[in-house]
Amino acid sequence: MNLNDYPAEPFRIKTVETVKMISREEREKVIQEAGYNTFLINSEDVYIDLLTDSGTNAMSDRQWAGMMMGDEAYAGSKNFHHLEQVVQEIFGFKHLVPTHQGRGAENLLSQIAIKPGQFVPGNMYFTTTRYHQERNGGIFVDIIRDEAHDAGLDIPFKGDIDLNKLQKLIDEKGAENIAYVCLAVTVNLAGGQPVSMKNMREVRQLVDKYKINVFYDATRCVENAYFIKEREEGFAGKSIQEIVREMFSYADGCTMSGKKDCLVNIGGFLCMNDEDLFAAAKELVVVYEGMPSYGGMAGRDMEAMAIGLQESTQVEYIEHRIKQVRYLGDKLKAAGIPIIEPVGGHAVFLDARRFCPHLTQDQFPAQSLAANLYVESGVRSMERGIVSAGRDKNTGKNHAPKLETVRLTIPRRVYTYRHMDVVADAVINLYKHKEKIKGLRFVYEPRQLRFFTARFEEI
Repeated sequence: MNLNDYPAEPFRIKTVETVKMISREEREKVIQEAGYNTFLINSEDVYIDLLTDSGTNAMSDRQWAGMMMGDEAYAGSKNFHHLEQVVQEIFGFKHLVPTHQGRGAENLLSQIAIKPGQFVPGNMYFTTTRYHQERNGGIFVDIIRDEAHDAGLDIPFKGDIDLNKLQKLIDEKGAENIAYVCLAVTVNLAGGQPVSMKNMREVRQLVDKYKINVFYDATRCVENAYFIKEREEGFAGKSIQEIVREMFSYADGCTMSGKKDCLVNIGGFLCMNDEDLFAAAKELVVVYEGMPSYGGMAGRDMEAMAIGLQESTQVEYIEHRIKQVRYLGDKLKAAGIPIIEPVGGHAVFLDARRFCPHLTQDQFPAQSLAANLYVESGVRSMERGIVSAGRDKNTGKNHAPKLETVRLTIPRRVYTYRHMDVVADAVINLYKHKEKIKGLRFVYEPRQLRFFTARFEEI
């Protein structure tokens, strides 16, 4: 590894949080009590927390200063107007509806844009997104390129939509039966894989023929923009802000979890250009979230989000962000650890199928691998495989995705390269005795989004 490939942190650390490492015996007890579900482990029992990058960011001094300027008026908060202005400048959409987090925006969009029985094509499902789509009568259809399901294939834009799949769906079902195209930038469950600008442009051109809307899942859009700058011809000399603005020029709106690329701990929003959809969203946000000028967020949170959005598009920040994740992936690849390639923007995904070839998918290898990594090292990760995929609402059978992975998700501006070394060493050590990892079975299985609260026992 050439250390010059990984830039130093473009920030100074002002405040620290003390963490501790409990003994292996204690960790074995903790994971059993948690039902082998890393979501059910108490934070104080975790040494390095890679469960998620959602809301786990470290805020800057400017963001903390902004928190002190919170206008907590019930209506018409000045912080809302600041956030609205920043979102309009960066994304280019006319209208903004704030929500408490991304799934609040997904709920609103699904209710106002889906008629029961309509299809919602997208570049691979995401758990909460598909839940809201299906809950409102939609039928999700995966139209991502086939290569995205091949963990070991290293190509630049594995998140692209397959235009032939989209055209076939329109031809077979009729344009009137397509609610909208859901385009995620980047694609989480494919390994944080980006979508090319060329693909976004071509999707826009295709759906324009049929007057079908395109809504982006913009949660990690700045990461996607960096990959375009790095990999796609014609964008190396463009700023992150210019790339983001062009990306969203091909969309009719977006959902956003502010807990990722907005560099805050809570919040989200829904954007659109259509006046009728905006009116419908404002009516519903009052029911589920709050007034249209706060939507489940405090004024101080909206101020921190506005500042965080501006900071996230600084190239020095996003380059370090992407390359710190890549550093961990490169260390694991060099040691022969099977991961999803290429390394994406927010996490390194262990390929549990190749890591635990002695376990069948019905024995939940990714769930067990995440549990065993915690016991091995105190590092908390999460399953992204058959457990996360859930069951078919009609047949009751498990969805069986081709990708069975463990996600090592890196919070923004929280850990150093040395922390990545510790994580890599833990995974490498576990791989040396991987055959000892046992399969799991359900002890408790909730009906909705089971991966959050399910409990297991070893087989």
